[in-house]
Amino acid sequence: MRLAALGKGQVLALAEKATGEGSRLKVYTGEKVRTVGLTGHGDTGKTTLVSALLYTAGAANRLGRVDDGSSVTDFDEEEIQRGISIWSALAHAEHKTAASGEVKINFIDTPGYNLFINDSKAALVAADSCLLLVDAVAGVEVVTEKVWDFAVEYSQPVVFLVQKMDRDNASFERTLASLRERFGRGVMPVALPLGEAKGFRGVVDLLARKAFSYEPDGNGRGQPEEIPAELAEAAEKAQEALVEMIAEGDDQLMEAFFEKGALEPEQLGAGLRAALRQRRVFPVIPVCALRNIGTDRLLDFIADYLPAPVERGAVLGTSQPEGKGEKVSRKIDPREPLSVFVFKTLADPFAGRISYFKVMSGVLKNDATLTNFVRGSVERFQHIAVAQGKTHTQVAELHAGDIGVVSKLKDTLTGDTLGEKAAPIFYPPVKLPEPLIMFAVEPKTRADEEKMSAAMHKILEEDPSLRFQREQQTRELLLAGSGQQHIEVVVSKLKKRYGVDVALKAPKVPYRETIRKKAEAEGKHKKQTGGRGQFGICRIKMEPLPRGTGFEFVDDIFGGAIPKNYIPSVEKGIVEAAAKGYLAGYPVVDFRVVLYDGQYHEVDSSDLAFKIAGSLAFKKCMEQARASLLEPIMNVEVYAPQEFSGDLMGTISGKRGRIQGSETRGQFAVIKAQVPMGEMLDFATALTSITQGRGSYHMEFSHYDYVPPEIEQRIVAQAKAARGAEPEEEEE
Repeated sequence: MRLAALGKGQVLALAEKATGEGSRLKVYTGEKVRTVGLTGHGDTGKTTLVSALLYTAGAANRLGRVDDGSSVTDFDEEEIQRGISIWSALAHAEHKTAASGEVKINFIDTPGYNLFINDSKAALVAADSCLLLVDAVAGVEVVTEKVWDFAVEYSQPVVFLVQKMDRDNASFERTLASLRERFGRGVMPVALPLGEAKGFRGVVDLLARKAFSYEPDGNGRGQPEEIPAELAEAAEKAQEALVEMIAEGDDQLMEAFFEKGALEPEQLGAGLRAALRQRRVFPVIPVCALRNIGTDRLLDFIADYLPAPVERGAVLGTSQPEGKGEKVSRKIDPREPLSVFVFKTLADPFAGRISYFKVMSGVLKNDATLTNFVRGSVERFQHIAVAQGKTHTQVAELHAGDIGVVSKLKDTLTGDTLGEKAAPIFYPPVKLPEPLIMFAVEPKTRADEEKMSAAMHKILEEDPSLRFQREQQTRELLLAGSGQQHIEVVVSKLKKRYGVDVALKAPKVPYRETIRKKAEAEGKHKKQTGGRGQFGICRIKMEPLPRGTGFEFVDDIFGGAIPKNYIPSVEKGIVEAAAKGYLAGYPVVDFRVVLYDGQYHEVDSSDLAFKIAGSLAFKKCMEQARASLLEPIMNVEVYAPQEFSGDLMGTISGKRGRIQGSETRGQFAVIKAQVPMGEMLDFATALTSITQGRGSYHMEFSHYDYVPPEIEQRIVAQAKAARGAEPEEEEE
């Protein structure tokens, strides 16, 4: 899905390959398409499983590995170097079963590490089902629950895959128990393992009522055999429980079940498909991707039981962007007006902008011209293709429910909807959480500074979870992301892809200054140097305002003590002085100034004189008004296994945090607290250390509050040392 690691020659070769192979690919209608997202915690083997599924289906000529860069969906240089998935990637395979005939299965391989989970959420919107991988030793982990929530949000069927069944201490029963404890009684095995740990050699298919054993060569083809006697009773009980759960939500099936004590194979299949779509049953299947055990049964299950996109009903959009306007319903149907949703954008330095899309309705033909409803522009879809990792193969058309890729769209970005001009619709873009950690970015040379803006613009197109801005108060370029490793990946990409070298620094906390009591002062600016002089006097009262109010200016001049045309200059002088701060150079906020008196001279008064007088009056008031520092306070939610909650609460308290409460969700604890932003800059590292990488947190701004005196003194001293003594305006 990403071409960042390719050179120019490779990109051109791929383009030629796409053109040459376009006629070889079949056109699949929506009922013959299955799109599944492979999700789960990091290191559960998603990428390895995709490689095994492709190999078993004949779409790859070898079992790809993550560690040597031979996997189909982890090919980017950063992923190979780090040994983890960083971005979502696409692949597909053709698979044939007796029940469904030949179908096309689209695989979306998503990242499992918490720092890159936003890319998983953004890509899963294009899937119709979720394959959620769970480690047979670790069981339910942090990201397991997160991606489950994504599937709930998208109303997707979920199939749990108990992966790495060949590991020491692997336990299908223990993992099944942890799944049921967290996700309910609808979690039902449709297959049981033949052996565990090093003895894992196959699966018992409860739907086919047969066992399948696999050879050590990893060809992925199971040999049918009778269910072993020692598993016969367990298989019978599991099969009965599955049938009962499927029948439970269907009156006709329940009636048939009570009459016969069982269901016919056709009834069982139809009932399972319905229960999956309705999210009443969540099948559990044991697999081992590394040894390619169970992948053929999984391919059959995907083809026969997971829903085609056309079975998922209508998709809701709106008549205006950003969820505004009336609700608009559109069926995933080739007979509906054409509409396309872009769920991923890449900016390749050689191939240009690459857009990954799902055909939501209608039929998209090559060279079609569509209207971008969000941007109001027209785009031509030349050389539409399907992705097999980094390889793009051209196709003639794509039907409703299928996914594809196209390059060089002019204006289209992630989250845009395109379609027929006469039938506009806006599909909702994916809502991603705000970034958790921020760094100041400093270009190392003038050349880096000149190239940085354009490079960051392209990176932001690829990754909507990033934020890049200039902080007006501190004058720093700030880059915000999910965590330090996320930011480091961006910095590496800047250098390798765009030749921009930058350094990361901890950002400055945007403190504010305010006052705690009332004050009154006169500002006088008087200067005579021959010729026309300068004269302006203003008298002001200053008082604190409630937090978050900002600044208020009140004109209370009576009798023309200061002419009306000079009063805005007084206010401007106060505003500019407040922006520069008094204690430590941070803006002064939440105060009111009342201008009540002053003096002027018919000849020597001017806007400049009263502006200076206003700033001098402000500074004198600040000397009396008990100036204080304010710091941003953040609402923080920490999500981690319960056994770490005590250590985490202690760490949060040590960071001057105030615990607001905690709750239990399955095996995890959610701790809510309010913590100063300045104390949160290194929290991601501490959280990873305490929870062994199993914790995560969300942070958003709450309010400003006073900085404790001892910390305020340190901040003020550091600020004065950094900026040195500044000359002040002259006063007479």
